[in-house]
This record gives sequence, structure tokens and C-alpha cells, in this order.
Amino acid sequence: MTELLEQAIAKLKTLPSNEQDAIATMILEELEDERLWDEAFSRSKDKLALLAAAAVAEYHAGKTEELDPDTL
Repeated sequence: MTELLEQAIAKLKTLPSNEQDAIATMILEELEDERLWDEAFSRSKDKLALLAAAAVAEYHAGKTEELDPDTL
């Protein structure tokens, strides 16, 4: 465990039980979200590569335009 995580846990231990549980729930949900994103991306690598190649081809073909944040 890293020193920073140890510091965070030490501070968490000083909180009331309900606050500890709320933060623990947030952490566990975040970890699960990360796992699901990693899983989704690992299944879609080929699709993402195809989309990226298509975008580069459109750029080289002059079919793209620079994004102007003021017109969004």
C-alpha cells in the first residue's frame, strides 16, 4: 500500500461509521466502473482502431475542419 493511501485510510478511520461506509461505497463503485471500462475497451480495440484509421483518412482527404469552440 502506498504512503498516500495509508494517509487517506488513517483519516477515514477518524470519520463516523456512516461517512466511512459512504466513502467506501464510492471507492468500490469507482473501482468497478474502471473494471467495466477496461473490459469494454479490451473488447473494442479493433473497432477503435478502425474508427481511428477512418478519421485519419478523412483528415488526409480534406474532409475535416478545425473545431471552433465558439460555434459549439
